[in-house]
Amino acid sequence: MNLLDMKGRHAVITGGATGLGFAIAQRMLASGARVTLWDRDAPGMTTAAELLKKEHPGAVVNTVQVDVASHDSVVKATAQTTALAGVDVLVNSAGITGPNTKLWDYPVDDWKQVFDVNVHGLFYCCREISAHMKARNYGRIVNIASVAGKDGNPNASAYSASKAAVIGLTKSLGKELAETGVRVNCVTPAAVKTTMFDQMSPEHIQFMLSKIPMARFGLPEEVAAMVTWLSTEDCSFSTGAVFDLSGGRATY
Repeated sequence: MNLLDMKGRHAVITGGATGLGFAIAQRMLASGARVTLWDRDAPGMTTAAELLKKEHPGAVVNTVQVDVASHDSVVKATAQTTALAGVDVLVNSAGITGPNTKLWDYPVDDWKQVFDVNVHGLFYCCREISAHMKARNYGRIVNIASVAGKDGNPNASAYSASKAAVIGLTKSLGKELAETGVRVNCVTPAAVKTTMFDQMSPEHIQFMLSKIPMARFGLPEEVAAMVTWLSTEDCSFSTGAVFDLSGGRATY
């Protein structure tokens, strides 16, 4: 494992109880950061925090229950978290896939839910935390998008469209904060085998695998490594950028 310096930094990770969020928390703690997990699942966060503390004795791991799809909840979580310590890093990892079906059959309520979590929730978190970072003139925001936001996966129109929106938001916010000490970037993983696979059909999982030239799924640890580097001071001249994690799938 390469050493990445996050000593003295405080990172907020949404969706931190499981999957990519949990793996990112592991790597950041190994790099010397303190972390605050944001998740809707309070018992899951408690379990995650206990595991992280066992892996990293003496590490500071906080938990704040939040529903990112609720602006009021994000405002409250921001106040609670910034009272603990200034926030240096925000990783927006919370997300859902939605059902795998054709657009003309896509349930309207499910479409709205995907956007409420993946786009509106990410916007709320960026809105509140970026203002805090701007006032401190330092910060790193890393948004978890997807190669689906570039390519558009069939039978996943809401997910693909929501991740395309994440890419666009990242580029806009990166430009808006470019003259400050805050950097905003996103990563676009291909399929990474996490609990999110439980939301997908076996056919869709096989389709995603067939598109990856490396002929394997990504590892959460591989995503965590790139996200953590993007969260360090060394990431100083990249902002509004999109970093590929697709095993060769992405063509731009």
